[in-house]
Amino acid sequence: MKKVIRKSCLIGSMLVVLAGCFGETNRESVRTTEGTPSSEAVAQTPDKELFIFTAWPSYFAKKEIFERQIGQFIKKKFPDIKIKHVAWDNPGKRYEDMIANGTIPDIIFDDVRRNTYRQVRRFKMEFDMTDLIKKYNFDTSTLNPAFMQHSINSSDGKLYSLPYNSNEYVMVYNKEIFDKAGLDYPKDGMTWDDAYELAKKLTRQEGDIPYRGFQMNPAAYLRFNQLSEPGLDPNENQASMVSDKWTKIVDNLRRFYEIPGNPLVNTNEFSRGRVAMVIDSMENVTKFVTENKNLNFDFASAPIFPEALKSRFQPNTYGMFITNQSNNKDLAFQVIAYLLSPEIQVEIAKQGIMVPLKDTAAQQAFGQAVPEWQGKHIQSLFALNSAKPPSRKPGLTFINEDTYLMWRMISSDSIDTQTALRKTNESMNKNIEEATKTQKEGGISEYD
Repeated sequence: MKKVIRKSCLIGSMLVVLAGCFGETNRESVRTTEGTPSSEAVAQTPDKELFIFTAWPSYFAKKEIFERQIGQFIKKKFPDIKIKHVAWDNPGKRYEDMIANGTIPDIIFDDVRRNTYRQVRRFKMEFDMTDLIKKYNFDTSTLNPAFMQHSINSSDGKLYSLPYNSNEYVMVYNKEIFDKAGLDYPKDGMTWDDAYELAKKLTRQEGDIPYRGFQMNPAAYLRFNQLSEPGLDPNENQASMVSDKWTKIVDNLRRFYEIPGNPLVNTNEFSRGRVAMVIDSMENVTKFVTENKNLNFDFASAPIFPEALKSRFQPNTYGMFITNQSNNKDLAFQVIAYLLSPEIQVEIAKQGIMVPLKDTAAQQAFGQAVPEWQGKHIQSLFALNSAKPPSRKPGLTFINEDTYLMWRMISSDSIDTQTALRKTNESMNKNIEEATKTQKEGGISEYD
């Protein structure tokens, strides 16, 4: 893959050439431009208006969800504020489009781990909240340290975001499949070995219907691994995919898909009643169980490794950013701090949102307003602690670990684990080198 640097898309001409520069793309694609907002180009919002842009979670595109989770609370606490909300939507409502229109939001909701680099910092919108945190005596120690670590890692020694929630990877299982097999349900704290033995017993063919014992997205399993094993070197601009721990992590999942009759399939097969145990993001699990109202399901904690007995997966964190161009930074921070207050965190948790506040009341309230979850063992989601994302020295180049490449070599090419890890490491090192060079020349890397 080649680096991408385009110097034709300037702010003054972006409205004319926007389609030519960016084309038809989606959230996962990378678009490049030198057009970044300047103080002259930004149309500032009035003192009593707050412009909120939600990129992720994507469900904020539904106005009723934004209102239920965010808007209603802001209006109650700050009745004089006029809220302008724009959600990422294809086409016409992206970072590039806001810049082209000369309007920059005050607050951005987005994926912290990746999009701090590929969106917020790319467009020079990053703002260090450290002074506002001190000014308003906001105590970050009340927040889940694993959630916070994503913000710390991506802020070059500053703090560009505070966590809003985590789209956690959780286990859900089909009780009917267990009942038919005469097996006990998964228990909180079971090991991966326990889960593997269950998966073997639950994988079977019944008439024309194949039943899978266990499914999970391998790329997510690796990227958010419970052993906090880094894919990027903590201190150098290089990959770190070759280690005994990586071999163990990969081989652990690999064995599940080597069970006869249990090949890798899409986890949404769970909603059809075809999979006994699934681990997926909370957002996807919610879709599965609402698509099929007849599913007899329940939750259990994710299986554990013996060397990390209390660790679930690393959080998949969405955060709140204040933009550097905002002229309402104090007001924006007061809103963010209010959304992170115990009062509001409990209310958000009731809606089945994994909030960052370390608070027993928020955990106990979790999911109370979700009808499909009533009577379920949802407290199992808090039986373990979030594995902490590995820290990394500020200033290093970020790219996504190429876990898709690694697993493709295993599943499609039948390559052994250590060779797949070594080749992935080599590929990532080339990508890091090219990404570093591209960024120094003022472009945007394809790999971030």
